[in-house]
Amino acid sequence: MSACALELKGLSIKFGDFTAVDDISFCVSRGEIFGFLGANGAGKTTTIRMLCGLLVPTSGSATVGGLGFEDGGMGIKKIVGYMSQKFTLYNDLTVGENIDFAAGLRKLEPAYAGKRRKELFDLIGFARPLSTMVGSLPGGIKQELSLAAAMLHDPEIVFLDEPTSGVAPASRARFWSLIRKITALGKTVIVTTHYMDEAEQCGRIALMRTGKLIALGTPAELKAAAFPGPMTEIDFKEAGPGGFIKQLEGAPGLLELSPHGMRWHAAFNDEAARDAALAGLPAGASAARIAPSLEDVFIRLVEGVER
Repeated sequence: MSACALELKGLSIKFGDFTAVDDISFCVSRGEIFGFLGANGAGKTTTIRMLCGLLVPTSGSATVGGLGFEDGGMGIKKIVGYMSQKFTLYNDLTVGENIDFAAGLRKLEPAYAGKRRKELFDLIGFARPLSTMVGSLPGGIKQELSLAAAMLHDPEIVFLDEPTSGVAPASRARFWSLIRKITALGKTVIVTTHYMDEAEQCGRIALMRTGKLIALGTPAELKAAAFPGPMTEIDFKEAGPGGFIKQLEGAPGLLELSPHGMRWHAAFNDEAARDAALAGLPAGASAARIAPSLEDVFIRLVEGVER
């Protein structure tokens, strides 16, 4: 059995003259939490829909759980679970009706569906009556039920497209604990997110921009590649930056300069460039060395190029 749960080779898809995903290649290991990062329109969701068998690639190839697209993706659909960006259950149905409907779509035998429902409800810790109207539940619990519905047929690979968008921080943390439980069961999870703290929890991340794969690696690898030199956080206190930011923008060896609230992050090629650039720091301001975050990586590799 291949160590790759997913393997993409030059995968592309076009809609007319528009190339939504452009020649991307990578492998996702079995049991991995693999993240997609990118701005809206980067091609993340389109890539996931291809890998779920919902869209057929224009060129290139991909195997999902060892299966290809020769049958139009029908085989792939049986071994993957997909939870879309928007809430996928029906607010005007009960919890039981929603789960039964999901089981019917998958053509699951009633006894098997009931067994899986119990297993998944135990996993997510759902103990409310099946007669509960879904529309009456908090957003975080709705997302957990959506996850249960997506996994009702016991898929090998689970795709989660911005699963925690719009839910409270505590619910996001709880959902990610469920993701870790899923991978502990041997499942492979592919997730898109706009939250950098969530992306930090992925084993590896694919960073996409305008349909292209621009970076791939662990969070630590992406940070090291984007920022080979020192990073500094500058706090101008109450005095403000004055004209120093304009001066800093033209400093030799400056890699990236971006505001972060009331402070600024500045990355340099090396120590000499940092020391020279900060020599004229205004009185009262402070400069502290910091480790780059994934947000810094995103700003440099995505927003910086677009600027």
